Amino acid sequence: QVQLVESGGGSVQPGGSLRLSCAASGFMFNRYTMSWHRQSPGKERELVAKITTTGDSSEYATSVKGRFTISRDNSGNMAYLEMNNLNVEDTAVYYCNAASGPMWFDPEAPYWGQGAQVTVSS
Repeated sequence: QVQLVESGGGSVQPGGSLRLSCAASGFMFNRYTMSWHRQSPGKERELVAKITTTGDSSEYATSVKGRFTISRDNSGNMAYLEMNNLNVEDTAVYYCNAASGPMWFDPEAPYWGQGAQVTVSS
């Protein structure tokens, strides 16, 4: 059974930091590209950051570049999103996503976590 479980969300003041974690199980983690997406009320879900299967390359949305860092631990089946210098526009539900990597096809993918609320307010 595939599971992606996010943790680490919460409330923080502008300029603060949070670290989101995504615990993966039920699939071969190191064969999947991992990414974080977010959705604010009234807005479409957007890609925040993405990391390759080996972790050697990552991409970021322009709005978070330089403030957020995505990483993964293939030995522990974990993905992370380090978020620094948060602002109110970062308030959203953040979702962990696993998609088939370049050397692997999974017709059931992509997989989504249940989401973690991040609220930035003063």
